[in-house]
Formats: sequence, C-alpha cells, structure tokens
Amino acid sequence: MLPKEYTPVSLAGMEHYLTLLSFTSVHASDYSFANIWGWTPYYGLEWRFDGALCWIRQNRPEPCFWAPVGPWNTIRNWRDCAELAHGTRLIRVPEALCAMWKRAFAEDIVLEETRGQWDYLYLASELAALPGNRFHKKKNLLRQFQKGYDYEYRSLSVNCVETVMNMQTEWCRWRDCESSEALLAENDAVARVLAHWNEIPGLCGGIIRVDGVPIAYTLAEPLNRDTLIIHFEKAANGIKGAYQAVNYLFCNDVGVHFTYINREQDLDDEGLRQAKLSYHPTDFSKKYAVILG
Repeated sequence: MLPKEYTPVSLAGMEHYLTLLSFTSVHASDYSFANIWGWTPYYGLEWRFDGALCWIRQNRPEPCFWAPVGPWNTIRNWRDCAELAHGTRLIRVPEALCAMWKRAFAEDIVLEETRGQWDYLYLASELAALPGNRFHKKKNLLRQFQKGYDYEYRSLSVNCVETVMNMQTEWCRWRDCESSEALLAENDAVARVLAHWNEIPGLCGGIIRVDGVPIAYTLAEPLNRDTLIIHFEKAANGIKGAYQAVNYLFCNDVGVHFTYINREQDLDDEGLRQAKLSYHPTDFSKKYAVILG
C-alpha cells in the first residue's frame, strides 16, 4: 500500500516511484531514486503518492517541497494541489514545470534562478573521445596517467562494493571529512547507496587499480534511456590524471550506451564550477526555486 500521507523515502515505494519518474517530462538528477535514497537522512526527505504524482518534502535544513514527480501534462488544475497552497516554497523545480505553473498561477508565483542547482549535461561521445583542442589539457593529463602507472580498469559489480566503500573511507580521511558536514553527508550517501546495490536498479560504475590498489572510482545510474548520471567520483590524492582517467575509461565502458552524461550540479562552488565547465557541457538542466503568493 502506497502512503497517502508523508513518510520517509523507502525501498518499498521505489518501483512505483520509478514508474512515475519515467512519465515525468523533464528528468533532473535530483529525482533519480539513488539520489533521493542516498540523501534522505541528510535532508529528511519524505514522499506522498497522490494519484498520478509523487510529492517530495524536505525537512532539513529548512522545510520546503521539491517538484512533484509524474506526468505533469495530465494535471488539469494545479491550483487544486494541496502542496501548492499560498506561501508554499519549492526548490529544484525544472524549467519546463515552471513554465506550466507560470501559466496556471500567473501573478501568484515568483521564480528565483538557482544557478548552483543546474545540472551539467555533456555529450557522451565527447567525454569518450576528448576530441579537438578544447580537450587538450584533459588528454595530456590522461596520457600522463596512462604512461606513468600500471593500472587496471574494471566495471563495478556487487563484488566491488566493499572495495569502493573502503576507498571512500580512505578518501574521506585524506579530505578530513570530520571537519565538513557536507563531506560527511556525502560519505553517508555513498554508503547508503552502495549498501543496496542489488536493490536499486541500474547502478553502475567503474574502478581503477594501480598495482592492485584501488585509486579511483565512479558511481552512476541511468536517468532515462538517453542520459546517465555520475553521482559520485573520487580519486586518491597525489595521482596526477586519476580523475581524468576514471571519467574517460567509464565513459568508454558504460557511457557509450547513452547520448548524454549528467554530472549534476556545482552548488555554487567556484572550484567545482570551473572543473565542470572545463569539460565543455553541451547544455544545462535548469532548475528554479518557486514561491506561491
């Protein structure tokens, strides 16, 4: 029985949620099941199934709603939705849904651009080939890694879960996650997703070992038939070109089966923004904050 009231995101509702997600007009990385499952404890995420829609509520660090998941174009009157009452604040709302709501609510809606939440979209074929002068620096770092290390790349499987978690723990120790609430939360999200590798459909990734020691991994999930999301990507300290190598090798392994690679948001972190821009995104999945007046 699906919950009619708000309950924490659970594996029990995953199949129905994924069905509704498949009917959603625009797919943003926030709404993949692995993402909401991994971050549920940190954000206090809850959901409620109401007919054709699944509503998501965030309780931390402040109460607000996310965009509903489901076939938006079947909703005849958005004003009838209880979650869209006067004063409601919603975040991570895709641009296409904002346009629908603008028509439905007219002057009773305020949109706020949230650049740090935009997803970066790349052509999978470009990340797998690094063509032309635009990717010259990336290719140089990749070649340095390939020439400098005796490495082995393999696709992730359930047999690699413990290895990846051990490497994530080491990475966290190096980055001193204990001093960063955000990094601790991310570490918990990685563990939560890996712990249910066999239950969350489509999880995939890659791992690189140097002299038998794991030095880089990536953890991903299909968002739809066309797009693959990179959720987590980590490399050991001091190994030049490791990040470029794991991205390149994974995109040539799994990424070639997709048109786009979604590398999620930059969260207004300038260093992260420059790193994501350096791979030359082909587009952005734009999202906004919404306040109903």
